[in-house]
Amino acid sequence: MRIAGVDLPLNERIESGLTKIYGIGRSASKRILSETGVDPNKRVKSLTDEDGLKIRSLIDKEFTVEGDLRREVSLSIKRLRDIGSYRGTRHKLKLPARGQRTRTNARTRKGPKKSIGGLQKK
Repeated sequence: MRIAGVDLPLNERIESGLTKIYGIGRSASKRILSETGVDPNKRVKSLTDEDGLKIRSLIDKEFTVEGDLRREVSLSIKRLRDIGSYRGTRHKLKLPARGQRTRTNARTRKGPKKSIGGLQKK
């Protein structure tokens, strides 16, 4: 089954399968299934065509997902950079933007430790 340009894994429950779509998490997935009346325990491969249409139409109508959402997020970050806000500057420097400490942690954003001199073979 293909929803919003994403192929859902056939052997997963539809509840967790929908979370493969960028912009839909666990709670949104549960809400979608309750509004459309689809059993969350059904596997993706056992859904009928009309179930798929219900889910697809609800997602198109009420959610911003995939490419549109990615574009929206990147434009928001670009706006922060352009106005020169603190958060924009942190994004520019590839540092944490939400107040986390960087003296010790933040290795994911900062990259591997940089050695300063020393460590030369003689």
